[in-house]
Amino acid sequence: MSELKRAKIIVDGVVQGVGFRYFVYRNAVALGLKGYTKNLMNGQVLTEVEGELGMINELIEKIKVGPIHAHVSMCSVEWMPFKDEFKDFEVRYY
Repeated sequence: MSELKRAKIIVDGVVQGVGFRYFVYRNAVALGLKGYTKNLMNGQVLTEVEGELGMINELIEKIKVGPIHAHVSMCSVEWMPFKDEFKDFEVRYY
């Protein structure tokens, strides 16, 4: 039985201007997850995602590495109950 969860993921480091959001987008869509990713004004990238727990964990592992020109120095995850809030996964702009 799959467990549906929601996660708020914040990454810090060299994560803006290196294709990070599109990297997250491609991986989230491939894993069947829903939510969004966006740059924060402080240089971090926020991703809120919902879906099957195993798929979210797989996305988190990919996010910790990031695309080739990124350098992730910190990755925090806050787990929350599934809300079924999103229709799909999108890149948001602030």
